[in-house]
Amino acid sequence: MRIDLAGQVAVVTGAGGGIGRAVSLALSEAGARVLAVDVSENAARATAKALAGEGRAHVADVSDERQARDYVEAAVGAWGRLDIFMNNAGWQGEVAPLSDYPLDVFDKVMAINVRGVFLGLKHVLPQMIARGRGAVVNTASLSAHIGVRNLAPYAASKHAVLGLTRSAALEVARKGVRVNSVSPGPVDTPMIREIEAGEARGDASALRAKRTATIPDGRYAEPAEIANLMVYLASDYASHITGQDVEINGGSHV
Repeated sequence: MRIDLAGQVAVVTGAGGGIGRAVSLALSEAGARVLAVDVSENAARATAKALAGEGRAHVADVSDERQARDYVEAAVGAWGRLDIFMNNAGWQGEVAPLSDYPLDVFDKVMAINVRGVFLGLKHVLPQMIARGRGAVVNTASLSAHIGVRNLAPYAASKHAVLGLTRSAALEVARKGVRVNSVSPGPVDTPMIREIEAGEARGDASALRAKRTATIPDGRYAEPAEIANLMVYLASDYASHITGQDVEINGGSHV
């Protein structure tokens, strides 16, 4: 099976690293033109430079409505359409007990992970509805399905992503637009290393070994593995899949 996205336009938020960069590269390899959106200009440019085909970098804070509208307009202005939206940007926040969690950090986690996903949907969906087709993939997490000690705001935000995914999918199901989400378990990215450093407060490698031992297939995912699933969900091979969350975690949640 070869996924061909030639002629299609994709927007990826959080494209500067980890899963976002991997899915940007995978979309480009499949022929899509990619707008790589990130809050870091250097990271966005690095991803855009690494694309196999046509693409551009765009700097945006996904939690700001004007900037969310601007990245949608940038894609449509450059290429005249918007077919695929990888609503991926996220932030883990601090590792701390809920009773000690700083309110400003809680608000930032919610702003990026919930308001950012909401604003992306708000401004992308009208473009897709107008053309009568499109696919959205939101990035949730294994934390959307379980409680997570010392990362309560992050877990709550990812639970919210599932609610947005399912509700949006129902609203647009008869308008040619599909909305799904993916829930990765541990992925070998800078984010998981930051979480591990906060949790371990010492030997993060020992914590990683302990966590890896609990994963049925015995390893963390590679970002490209998550990207492959996301590209599949955005493709016509997934044409009858909408409103679903697909877990990818090596059997960690069965």
